[in-house]
Amino acid sequence: MAAPSALDTLIDLAQRDTDAAAKRLGAALQAAEETEQKLAMLMNYREDYAKKLEAAQMAGITPLAYHNFVAFMGKLDNAINGQREVVKHAHHKSAVEKAAWQASERKRLSYRTLSERAAAETLRVENKRDQKAMDEHAARQAYYKR
Repeated sequence: MAAPSALDTLIDLAQRDTDAAAKRLGAALQAAEETEQKLAMLMNYREDYAKKLEAAQMAGITPLAYHNFVAFMGKLDNAINGQREVVKHAHHKSAVEKAAWQASERKRLSYRTLSERAAAETLRVENKRDQKAMDEHAARQAYYKR
């Protein structure tokens, strides 16, 4: 089993790794949230623009204006599809970072468990040694009292 100081060093390194992974996970989750907000904004803008097109059609619209509306709606649809891909990528990155954080945390907890076991073993050995010393002292006391 590794020396306690080596385990402490490993625990410290694992804690730093876990902290860094947590920061990366937080950034990835925030980025995913921002991409979702941008997608929602684009979808709302498209919906509003579709309502404007409908209102313009009811009021009467020139073929050129209609063509411009439709062309712009196509561009909005392309932007929405592109943003959906960005959202998908951001969620994938979040999942990867979450898995990395979980692996780091498991490693840190494993080292902590090893450290606790080593401390418990050290305590057990010390208690056994103390008990042996007390037994020997009591035996000597009983021998000399005779």
